[in-house]
Amino acid sequence: MTDRKSGGLEQQPRRRGQGELEAQVLAALCEARGPVTAAWVRKRLGGGLAHTTVITILTRLHIKGAVARKRAGRSFEWTAVADEAGLAALRMRKVLDAETDREAVLVSFLTALTPGDEQLLRALLVEASGEGED
Repeated sequence: MTDRKSGGLEQQPRRRGQGELEAQVLAALCEARGPVTAAWVRKRLGGGLAHTTVITILTRLHIKGAVARKRAGRSFEWTAVADEAGLAALRMRKVLDAETDREAVLVSFLTALTPGDEQLLRALLVEASGEGED
């Protein structure tokens, strides 16, 4: 798009990737020393986000189980329950829960893993089952 005054191109704001803003909000909450307000999160993120945008992201994270909230006057204070890895795990679980053939999804997931990731997953499963204990 051209700018009429300068005749140059207008700079469009960079569009965030899917889940990027959620990850940024969650990271800010993880750095907090306790429950914080949406205004604190907004200030921490900078970049001119609208207060309503921050509230929307916090609410979505709450619905996903990644953050907790408690009433503080007329608003809420927010606390991280999961970190970024936990949020990714919640997303993976949601996708798996939405499918009717869980086995087919898991088989497809396993066959797409790199050999290193497959080894890591096997080791984690053994550790979780207690088979590696003496």
